[in-house]
Amino acid sequence: MNPDPIKVVAFDCDGVMFDTTEANRTYYNRILDHFHLPPLSDEQFAYTHMHTVDASLDRIITDGMMRKKADEVRKTLNYFSLIPFMKIEPGLIPLLQKLKPGYYTAIATNRSDTMDRVIQEHGLTGYFDLVISARDVERPKPFPDPLIKILTHFHIAPEEILYIGDSELDEQAAMAAKIPFVAYDNPSLSADMHIKRLHEIEAFLNL
Repeated sequence: MNPDPIKVVAFDCDGVMFDTTEANRTYYNRILDHFHLPPLSDEQFAYTHMHTVDASLDRIITDGMMRKKADEVRKTLNYFSLIPFMKIEPGLIPLLQKLKPGYYTAIATNRSDTMDRVIQEHGLTGYFDLVISARDVERPKPFPDPLIKILTHFHIAPEEILYIGDSELDEQAAMAAKIPFVAYDNPSLSADMHIKRLHEIEAFLNL
């Protein structure tokens, strides 16, 4: 993979920018507990880590009436109180600082209405030129829509963006958009490049 054409570096949120294990598991377990259902299994957690909240609730609450009530329950929960439980990846801010001003930066995430607050609470305001969440596209990942929206916004070709993700949904979206994909700490994914730490991007781009 040639770094020379790259103009935009884009990130997934959960699992790349942040370790959100504790926050996400607590959120969904609170909903399950309301219906006296058992906590998330490992398989259920893996699914909720990648998918939108609507898709996740469809998966973990299969009873139709209960699922409808779950939408009301989630409105009473304050996910913002869980944002401090999100652990920022140690190399994220140093990487973002080195990317400027030579590259544009973006986020493509299946989060919905929490992304703005996440950025604010963790001191990331001003580091990203564009943030695309599930609410900004008709079809979230694994569809390529979020990444295509980034390409359109910056008026760039697919080979001019680098997308860093950690899940099969990220892999599928990048493949569908025909853009270079960097797999973060997940050797099982098919990717143009595999990394275990974000600072490896600095070396790749000769920052």
